[in-house]
Amino acid sequence: MTGGAHASERAKDLAKRVFIKTYGCQMNVYDSARMFELLAPLGFLPVEEPDKADLVIFNTCHIREKAVEKLFSELGAIHRTKLMNARRNGGEMIVAVGGCVAQAEGAEILRRAPFVDLVFGPQNYHQLPDLVARALRDRGDPIVATDFPAEPKFDHLPEAAAARGVTAFLTIQEGCDKFCSFCVVPYTRGAEYSRPVVQIVTEAYHAARSGVREITLLGQNVNAYHGEGPDGRDWGLGDLVRRLAELPGLDRIRYTTSHPRDVDDGLIGAHRDVPQLMPFVHLPVQSGANRILSAMNRHYTVDSYRQVVERLRSARSDLALSSDFIVGFPGESDEDFVATIDLVDDIGFAQAFSFKYSPRPGTPAASLSGQIPESVKSDRLAMLQAALESQKLRFNNACVGRTLPVLLEKPGRHPGQLVGRSPYLQSIYLTPTERRIGEIVLVQILGATANSLTGSLEESTAG
Repeated sequence: MTGGAHASERAKDLAKRVFIKTYGCQMNVYDSARMFELLAPLGFLPVEEPDKADLVIFNTCHIREKAVEKLFSELGAIHRTKLMNARRNGGEMIVAVGGCVAQAEGAEILRRAPFVDLVFGPQNYHQLPDLVARALRDRGDPIVATDFPAEPKFDHLPEAAAARGVTAFLTIQEGCDKFCSFCVVPYTRGAEYSRPVVQIVTEAYHAARSGVREITLLGQNVNAYHGEGPDGRDWGLGDLVRRLAELPGLDRIRYTTSHPRDVDDGLIGAHRDVPQLMPFVHLPVQSGANRILSAMNRHYTVDSYRQVVERLRSARSDLALSSDFIVGFPGESDEDFVATIDLVDDIGFAQAFSFKYSPRPGTPAASLSGQIPESVKSDRLAMLQAALESQKLRFNNACVGRTLPVLLEKPGRHPGQLVGRSPYLQSIYLTPTERRIGEIVLVQILGATANSLTGSLEESTAG
């Protein structure tokens, strides 16, 4: 081994190591990637196993009750690892909890897991270098950083590192002003904030330069985006999409999660005019009963939701929909649940996510009367999921015989196999193929299951 190689190995041995476990939504995935970037100047290298780390961060989600309990289970396991490492080599692992659970339940975390060294909210992770440095230096009382800063964290983050891979997430909007009665997001992520257009376009430009061909724009209410444009006026999501579509090499644009109230003419026009904007929209409806929508504080009706869907489909005839549903919301009757099934039958969804209502501490719905028994929730969820799975399979089967452009993303499990995504986010398996990851190819769809498609490569490709 050369002297330079020896020096490199010694530097690697001296480097600190960080492990980040990410829960929940794509925004947390984006946030975790930025945390790695923030910690790199401190000498932290990422590792894939927590027992090899000097710093362990749990980037948490507060949407589901089970996610919270899973966090405490994992904290118990990491406590044992922390004690074992201290006995074995004298090293002191820093354990940190970030994200929405940290924001909402920081005191409870420290009560149940007093060995945690650092608690920080999703609006504070730009302070991570200082917080970790303090934790390493002081080794005293736990550090808590859950105040909402006066200035947006994005103004203090370094320029994003070049994205790896052919797809990337890009947060453009955070927070929520809707205050749905079941949701903790307004309390954990704060008020709606939209990043300036120039900041977003710069990040997307560097991603495209590094080989990213598809970007998913993220926000709690992504289509409520109203960022400052280079002309000084507020730009909507449709305006931003049109600008991003001008970037060389960026061939696909997606966005999630949208709210039915914020689908405006500009966004519908972008779906009509911008071929890079994929014809697949995640549009959560939550319930098919107006009475329940009102109790959820959603501020739309079933009919207005249908009208939004009709306008989107009129703008883009091949557009497909995904949605979110909650069953067993307090006061939901059998008739209300049947109305949800009827809405599913009427609209038809290519994909969907469905959940049993779980009370979140501090939300208005948690104290409502008429809480539904778990057994009823489970029965309703099973019925709804059966209907949604049937629609998903029907949509996939309808793709058989079609030719779809597929972005090749990664190797498959078998030699020569590649896995890509259709415009509708379906996984498509090609084998064997000599095409390369990052290419968009035309694929004739030959078979379908509820979860994926198979196809053969056409002689010409999409680029």
